[in-house]
Amino acid sequence: MIRIVLVGLLLLLSLAFFLQNQEQEVTLHYFFGLLSSSTPIYKPILSAFVVGIFVAGILLFPAWLQGRIELRRRTKALQEAEADLERLRASLGSAVRGPHSASARLDEQDEFHE
Repeated sequence: MIRIVLVGLLLLLSLAFFLQNQEQEVTLHYFFGLLSSSTPIYKPILSAFVVGIFVAGILLFPAWLQGRIELRRRTKALQEAEADLERLRASLGSAVRGPHSASARLDEQDEFHE
């Protein structure tokens, strides 16, 4: 939730900055003495913002994908463990309810010792 609020706030501030600086012009100086014609200042800033988001997405994607794979693997292992637990409980329940349950064997041993 906090992430959504922060991203929304960042986008609103960026939009306000772009709208306020539409009339201001800037000349870009590239390497090797190349110049660009005058362009509104928000275009290079918006371009840098978009490139930054794109690079961050590329850098974070492998970790996100690995986390999803690990989550799927652990969820599957948990489901298998829960199924094993249910099978063990069912087998233990049938052993306890059977004619040779542990309490019946204890009663037989008590009668034998008396």
